[in-house]
Amino acid sequence: MTVYSFRNKTAVVTGAGTGIGYEIARQLALSGASVLLNDIDEKLAAEAAESIRQQGGNCLPLPGDSSSLGVIGQMVKTAVREFGHLDFAVANAGITTFGSFLDYTPEQFHRLVSVNLQGSFFLAQAAARQMTKQGTGGRILFMSSVTGHQAHPNLAAYGMTKAALEMLARSLGVELAPHRITVNAIAPGATLTERTVQLEPDYKATWDRLTPTGTVSMPGDIAHAALFLLSDNARQVTGQSLVVDGGWSAVSPAPAPDVPDSSGA
Repeated sequence: MTVYSFRNKTAVVTGAGTGIGYEIARQLALSGASVLLNDIDEKLAAEAAESIRQQGGNCLPLPGDSSSLGVIGQMVKTAVREFGHLDFAVANAGITTFGSFLDYTPEQFHRLVSVNLQGSFFLAQAAARQMTKQGTGGRILFMSSVTGHQAHPNLAAYGMTKAALEMLARSLGVELAPHRITVNAIAPGATLTERTVQLEPDYKATWDRLTPTGTVSMPGDIAHAALFLLSDNARQVTGQSLVVDGGWSAVSPAPAPDVPDSSGA
Protein backbone atom coordinates (compact mmCIF):
# COMPACT_ATOMS: atom_id res chain seq x y z
CA MET A 1 0.00 0.00 0.00
CA THR A 2 1.24 3.46 -0.88
CA VAL A 3 1.95 5.54 2.24
CA TYR A 4 0.92 9.18 2.00
CA SER A 5 1.81 11.96 4.39
CA PHE A 6 -0.95 14.48 5.08
CA ARG A 7 0.72 16.20 8.00
CA ASN A 8 -0.50 19.77 8.50
CA LYS A 9 -3.53 19.07 6.32
CA THR A 10 -7.15 19.41 7.42
CA ALA A 11 -10.09 17.50 5.96
CA VAL A 12 -13.86 17.52 6.26
CA VAL A 13 -15.49 14.18 5.43
CA THR A 14 -19.28 13.88 5.39
CA GLY A 15 -21.32 10.74 5.95
CA ALA A 16 -18.34 9.20 7.69
CA GLY A 17 -19.88 7.34 10.61
CA THR A 18 -19.49 3.99 8.84
CA GLY A 19 -18.52 2.43 5.54
CA ILE A 20 -16.54 4.21 2.85
CA GLY A 21 -16.69 7.61 4.54
CA TYR A 22 -15.34 6.24 7.80
CA GLU A 23 -12.49 4.46 6.04
CA ILE A 24 -11.52 7.62 4.13
CA ALA A 25 -11.56 9.63 7.36
CA ARG A 26 -9.60 6.93 9.18
CA GLN A 27 -6.90 6.61 6.54
CA LEU A 28 -6.54 10.39 6.27
CA ALA A 29 -6.17 10.74 10.02
CA LEU A 30 -3.68 7.88 10.29
CA SER A 31 -1.69 9.53 7.49
CA GLY A 32 -1.33 12.70 9.55
CA ALA A 33 -4.34 14.82 8.61
CA SER A 34 -6.64 16.48 11.11
CA VAL A 35 -10.15 15.29 10.26
CA LEU A 36 -13.57 16.74 10.99
CA LEU A 37 -15.92 13.77 10.75
CA ASN A 38 -19.56 14.40 9.93
CA ASP A 39 -22.52 12.04 10.15
CA ILE A 40 -26.23 12.70 10.56
CA ASP A 41 -26.27 10.24 13.48
CA GLU A 42 -24.75 12.01 16.49
CA LYS A 43 -23.89 8.80 18.36
CA LEU A 44 -22.34 7.25 15.28
CA ALA A 45 -20.24 10.34 14.57
CA ALA A 46 -18.93 10.41 18.12
CA GLU A 47 -18.10 6.70 18.13
CA ALA A 48 -16.37 6.86 14.76
CA ALA A 49 -14.24 9.85 15.76
CA GLU A 50 -13.32 8.19 19.04
CA SER A 51 -12.35 4.98 17.24
CA ILE A 52 -10.01 6.95 14.96
CA ARG A 53 -8.49 8.79 17.94
CA GLN A 54 -7.87 5.48 19.71
CA GLN A 55 -5.93 4.37 16.63
CA GLY A 56 -3.73 7.45 16.88
CA GLY A 57 -5.50 9.86 14.53
CA ASN A 58 -6.61 13.43 15.13
CA CYS A 59 -10.36 13.45 14.54
CA LEU A 60 -13.31 15.50 15.80
CA PRO A 61 -17.00 14.67 15.27
CA LEU A 62 -19.51 17.17 13.96
CA PRO A 63 -22.95 15.56 13.65
CA GLY A 64 -25.69 17.02 11.50
CA ASP A 65 -27.56 16.82 8.21
CA SER A 66 -24.97 17.31 5.47
CA SER A 67 -27.62 18.79 3.16
CA SER A 68 -28.25 21.68 5.59
CA LEU A 69 -26.54 24.92 4.61
CA GLY A 70 -26.21 25.77 8.30
CA VAL A 71 -24.44 22.48 9.06
CA ILE A 72 -22.19 22.92 6.02
CA GLY A 73 -21.15 26.37 7.20
CA GLN A 74 -20.56 25.04 10.69
CA MET A 75 -18.33 22.25 9.37
CA VAL A 76 -16.06 24.64 7.50
CA LYS A 77 -15.93 27.16 10.34
CA THR A 78 -15.22 24.47 12.93
CA ALA A 79 -12.44 22.93 10.84
CA VAL A 80 -10.75 26.32 10.50
CA ARG A 81 -11.28 27.24 14.14
CA GLU A 82 -9.99 23.92 15.49
CA PHE A 83 -7.22 23.19 12.98
CA GLY A 84 -6.37 26.58 11.48
CA HIS A 85 -7.24 25.93 7.83
CA LEU A 86 -9.07 23.64 5.41
CA ASP A 87 -7.34 21.64 2.68
CA PHE A 88 -9.66 18.77 1.73
CA ALA A 89 -13.45 18.44 1.44
CA VAL A 90 -14.83 14.95 0.80
CA ALA A 91 -18.55 15.03 0.01
CA ASN A 92 -19.20 11.39 0.78
CA ALA A 93 -22.68 11.62 2.32
CA GLY A 94 -25.43 10.21 0.17
CA ILE A 95 -28.64 8.22 0.31
CA THR A 96 -30.14 5.60 -1.97
CA THR A 97 -33.86 5.35 -2.63
CA PHE A 98 -35.07 2.44 -4.71
CA GLY A 99 -38.30 2.77 -6.62
CA SER A 100 -40.02 2.36 -9.94
CA PHE A 101 -39.92 5.54 -12.03
CA LEU A 102 -43.71 5.35 -12.46
CA ASP A 103 -44.27 5.24 -8.71
CA TYR A 104 -41.46 7.51 -7.47
CA THR A 105 -42.81 10.28 -5.22
CA PRO A 106 -41.90 13.97 -5.02
CA GLU A 107 -40.99 13.43 -1.37
CA GLN A 108 -38.46 10.73 -2.27
CA PHE A 109 -37.07 12.87 -5.07
CA HIS A 110 -36.59 16.03 -3.03
CA ARG A 111 -34.88 14.22 -0.15
CA LEU A 112 -32.56 12.36 -2.53
CA VAL A 113 -31.57 15.52 -4.41
CA SER A 114 -31.18 17.46 -1.18
CA VAL A 115 -28.61 15.07 0.26
CA ASN A 116 -26.84 13.83 -2.85
CA LEU A 117 -26.70 17.09 -4.80
CA GLN A 118 -27.44 20.07 -2.59
CA GLY A 119 -25.19 18.85 0.21
CA SER A 120 -22.32 18.07 -2.15
CA PHE A 121 -22.67 21.27 -4.18
CA PHE A 122 -22.75 23.64 -1.23
CA LEU A 123 -20.06 21.83 0.76
CA ALA A 124 -17.84 22.25 -2.29
CA GLN A 125 -18.78 25.93 -2.51
CA ALA A 126 -18.13 26.64 1.17
CA ALA A 127 -14.85 24.71 1.09
CA ALA A 128 -13.70 26.41 -2.13
CA ARG A 129 -14.43 29.85 -0.69
CA GLN A 130 -12.29 29.04 2.34
CA MET A 131 -9.50 27.54 0.24
CA THR A 132 -9.53 30.56 -2.06
CA LYS A 133 -9.38 32.88 0.93
CA GLN A 134 -6.38 30.97 2.28
CA GLY A 135 -4.64 31.12 -1.09
CA THR A 136 -3.08 27.70 -0.60
CA GLY A 137 -5.16 25.59 -2.98
CA GLY A 138 -6.99 22.43 -1.98
CA ARG A 139 -8.80 19.26 -2.99
CA ILE A 140 -12.53 18.56 -3.35
CA LEU A 141 -13.80 15.04 -3.85
CA PHE A 142 -17.32 13.86 -4.72
CA MET A 143 -18.64 10.34 -4.30
CA SER A 144 -20.41 9.15 -7.43
CA SER A 145 -21.34 5.57 -8.33
CA VAL A 146 -21.23 3.12 -11.22
CA THR A 147 -24.99 3.65 -11.36
CA GLY A 148 -24.13 7.06 -12.77
CA HIS A 149 -22.59 5.19 -15.73
CA GLN A 150 -24.84 2.16 -16.18
CA ALA A 151 -28.63 2.07 -15.98
CA HIS A 152 -30.15 -0.01 -13.19
CA PRO A 153 -33.79 -0.93 -12.57
CA ASN A 154 -35.42 1.13 -9.82
CA LEU A 155 -32.45 3.49 -9.53
CA ALA A 156 -33.27 6.13 -12.13
CA ALA A 157 -33.31 9.04 -9.69
CA TYR A 158 -30.28 7.84 -7.74
CA GLY A 159 -28.23 7.23 -10.89
CA MET A 160 -29.20 10.68 -12.13
CA THR A 161 -27.76 12.32 -9.01
CA LYS A 162 -24.52 10.37 -9.27
CA ALA A 163 -24.04 11.25 -12.93
CA ALA A 164 -24.69 14.89 -11.99
CA LEU A 165 -21.88 14.81 -9.44
CA GLU A 166 -19.42 13.72 -12.11
CA MET A 167 -20.47 16.63 -14.31
CA LEU A 168 -20.10 18.94 -11.31
CA ALA A 169 -16.56 17.66 -10.76
CA ARG A 170 -15.74 18.29 -14.42
CA SER A 171 -17.14 21.82 -14.33
CA LEU A 172 -15.55 22.81 -11.04
CA GLY A 173 -12.25 21.27 -12.06
CA VAL A 174 -12.06 23.95 -14.72
CA GLU A 175 -13.60 26.81 -12.74
CA LEU A 176 -11.47 26.34 -9.64
CA ALA A 177 -8.19 25.47 -11.37
CA PRO A 178 -6.92 29.08 -11.23
CA HIS A 179 -7.18 28.83 -7.42
CA ARG A 180 -5.10 25.61 -7.39
CA ILE A 181 -8.12 23.63 -6.24
CA THR A 182 -8.59 20.23 -7.87
CA VAL A 183 -12.03 18.64 -8.04
CA ASN A 184 -12.63 14.97 -8.82
CA ALA A 185 -15.13 12.18 -8.28
CA ILE A 186 -14.89 8.51 -7.40
CA ALA A 187 -17.48 6.07 -8.74
CA PRO A 188 -17.50 2.95 -6.55
CA GLY A 189 -19.08 -0.26 -7.68
CA ALA A 190 -20.54 -2.84 -5.32
CA THR A 191 -18.82 -2.32 -1.96
CA LEU A 192 -19.15 -4.45 1.16
CA THR A 193 -20.25 -2.16 3.98
CA GLU A 194 -22.49 -2.41 7.02
CA ARG A 195 -25.32 -0.94 4.98
CA THR A 196 -25.04 -3.25 1.97
CA VAL A 197 -24.89 -6.34 4.15
CA GLN A 198 -27.98 -5.13 6.00
CA LEU A 199 -29.78 -4.69 2.67
CA GLU A 200 -28.78 -8.14 1.42
CA PRO A 201 -27.19 -10.82 3.65
CA ASP A 202 -25.80 -12.63 0.57
CA TYR A 203 -24.34 -9.42 -0.84
CA LYS A 204 -20.71 -10.59 -0.84
CA ALA A 205 -21.42 -13.90 -2.54
CA THR A 206 -23.62 -12.23 -5.16
CA TRP A 207 -21.14 -9.51 -6.06
CA ASP A 208 -18.09 -11.75 -5.88
CA ARG A 209 -19.80 -13.72 -8.65
CA LEU A 210 -20.72 -10.65 -10.72
CA THR A 211 -17.39 -8.79 -10.42
CA PRO A 212 -14.73 -9.66 -13.03
CA THR A 213 -11.92 -9.65 -10.43
CA GLY A 214 -13.89 -12.22 -8.46
CA THR A 215 -14.24 -10.12 -5.34
CA VAL A 216 -16.52 -7.37 -4.16
CA SER A 217 -14.81 -4.08 -3.30
CA MET A 218 -14.06 -3.19 0.32
CA PRO A 219 -14.18 0.33 1.80
CA GLY A 220 -10.38 0.35 1.83
CA ASP A 221 -10.31 -0.03 -1.94
CA ILE A 222 -12.29 3.18 -2.33
CA ALA A 223 -10.32 4.96 0.37
CA HIS A 224 -7.01 4.16 -1.36
CA ALA A 225 -8.32 5.85 -4.52
CA ALA A 226 -9.49 8.83 -2.47
CA LEU A 227 -6.11 9.30 -0.81
CA PHE A 228 -4.40 9.29 -4.19
CA LEU A 229 -6.71 11.99 -5.52
CA LEU A 230 -6.19 14.05 -2.37
CA SER A 231 -2.42 13.70 -2.50
CA ASP A 232 0.19 15.87 -4.21
CA ASN A 233 0.76 12.95 -6.60
CA ALA A 234 -2.59 13.86 -8.19
CA ARG A 235 -1.94 17.59 -8.57
CA GLN A 236 -2.49 17.34 -12.34
CA VAL A 237 -5.67 15.28 -12.02
CA THR A 238 -8.81 17.42 -11.96
CA GLY A 239 -12.30 17.29 -13.42
CA GLN A 240 -12.09 13.49 -13.60
CA SER A 241 -14.08 10.49 -12.38
CA LEU A 242 -12.29 7.35 -11.23
CA VAL A 243 -14.31 4.12 -11.36
CA VAL A 244 -13.39 1.55 -8.69
CA ASP A 245 -15.50 -1.52 -9.37
CA GLY A 246 -13.29 -4.54 -10.11
CA GLY A 247 -14.15 -4.23 -13.80
CA TRP A 248 -17.92 -4.59 -13.34
CA SER A 249 -18.85 -1.59 -15.51
CA ALA A 250 -16.94 -3.11 -18.44
CA VAL A 251 -19.50 -5.91 -18.64
CA SER A 252 -22.29 -4.79 -16.27
CA PRO A 253 -24.01 -8.06 -15.33
CA ALA A 254 -27.12 -7.30 -13.30
CA PRO A 255 -27.99 -8.96 -10.01
CA ALA A 256 -31.27 -10.74 -9.49
CA PRO A 257 -34.17 -8.26 -9.35
CA ASP A 258 -34.56 -8.66 -5.59
CA VAL A 259 -30.88 -7.96 -4.82
CA PRO A 260 -30.29 -4.23 -4.21
CA ASP A 261 -27.29 -2.64 -5.87
CA SER A 262 -24.66 -0.82 -3.84
CA SER A 263 -24.74 2.97 -3.78
CA GLY A 264 -21.03 2.99 -3.02
CA ALA A 265 -21.41 6.12 -0.92
